[in-house]
Amino acid sequence: MSTPPDARTEILRRVRAAQPSSSAPVPRDYAADDGPAGVALVDLLVDRLEDYKATVRRCAAASLPATVASLLTGVPSVAVPPGLPAEWLSAYPGTVSRDEADALTVADLDAPGVAVVTGCAVAVAQTGTLILDASPDQGRRLLTLVPDHHICVVHTSQIVERLPAALRRLPDPTRPLTMISGPSATSDIELNRVEGVHGPRRLDVVIVA
Repeated sequence: MSTPPDARTEILRRVRAAQPSSSAPVPRDYAADDGPAGVALVDLLVDRLEDYKATVRRCAAASLPATVASLLTGVPSVAVPPGLPAEWLSAYPGTVSRDEADALTVADLDAPGVAVVTGCAVAVAQTGTLILDASPDQGRRLLTLVPDHHICVVHTSQIVERLPAALRRLPDPTRPLTMISGPSATSDIELNRVEGVHGPRRLDVVIVA
């Protein structure tokens, strides 16, 4: 009488049996269109971001400093990556701490009232995802994971429809990527939503046309 196979052996046998017998190539014909974002694409991104409970503001380039300053009303201190354009905060009256040579610590960024302002590498309209790739205007992950309030500036030229197009936009895919879809949130087994567990509890997105 033969010994029945153990569970692991049987599972692996079934997995092998389910594999396709041919070695036909997997189709990779992803949508390649990643041209300038039209109104519909921008509206889609806004819809997805707001669905994730992010706050979205739209403005012209000339109004960006005033828009950022209005989102920072009452915020005493702002941390920024080393390459963030200074004019973005030219209307902000508070203290600006620039993360030159990784100078800012967790304690600095976790202090009460500290917000962070960054740019982004690319935004995916279909999923409402902002991708940061540690470029000079985005900085270290520490900057966007520790403060309680994140303001992210997105230009319409950075918006694409789908993730494959977004990945093609990245200048260096080996950089560490941070993908943000709304404020940080999680739910326990009873589906009670808790925000700010592993990142900012407030996300403001400024879309610059």
